[in-house]
Amino acid sequence: MLAGLLGVAGWPSAGAAQPPRIVSLAPHLTEILFAAGAGARIVGTTEFSDHPDAARQVPRVGDAFRLDYERIVALRPDVAVAWESGTPAHAVDRLRSLGIDVLMVRTNSPGDVADALESFGRLAGTEPEARAAAARLRADLESLRREYAATDPVRVFVEIDEDPVYTVSGSHLISQIVSLCGGENVFGELEGVAPAVDLEAVVARDPEIIVSTVGEGDPAARWSRWSSMTAVRLGLIFPLPPDELTRPSPRIVTGARAVCSALAEGRRRLGRR
Repeated sequence: MLAGLLGVAGWPSAGAAQPPRIVSLAPHLTEILFAAGAGARIVGTTEFSDHPDAARQVPRVGDAFRLDYERIVALRPDVAVAWESGTPAHAVDRLRSLGIDVLMVRTNSPGDVADALESFGRLAGTEPEARAAAARLRADLESLRREYAATDPVRVFVEIDEDPVYTVSGSHLISQIVSLCGGENVFGELEGVAPAVDLEAVVARDPEIIVSTVGEGDPAARWSRWSSMTAVRLGLIFPLPPDELTRPSPRIVTGARAVCSALAEGRRRLGRR
């Protein structure tokens, strides 16, 4: 049986055998599979798997909270690709009890996403395409890192939900991107990946820039009454594309460029280098 965790030695290679029939248990894993050239091997995926367009045509087998196990079995998958940080343990156990191999995928950092691309390519027999996609991802992010390495740091608050307010800690992918762009996450030291925070705590940290992935409404209007904050007073509040940052897929390059652009504009208006 296939077994393992992406990014560790011993990841199975398709070799000369027939590439496996794959069920993807998260939208961002579906995106990575397609980017690795393995889209044709996906026989089932979850709700909200909408990128690329071809992913919309893949049969649905449930969502992040409930899977249709009968549907999955009927699709005759060889392997289910699960999200290490999101797929419930009971779902993994149930799939394995049904005789379906489950591969746990780590996507906590940009490097993890690149590694997953390469690993999916080995799994599906699409290594050249997958290696090329991983190389592009690494090169694009390294280019951004070099461009912003010598910039003045700015204090950044990341809003990922509004009611209640949720942010990201230093271990979150978005926080890593903020750092790559020369920003300092004002809640970087908190425990947990996406902690809830009090409005008063945000005000007390006095961020110079606010970036929001909420996707609905106007973040500037939401924060307007907290005018004592530098970001509000100077109008340095930037909406960002949600999927390109909250889904750890190759599209994080687009998200990273948006973050870097927002921070660069903030620096300019703050009179920083």
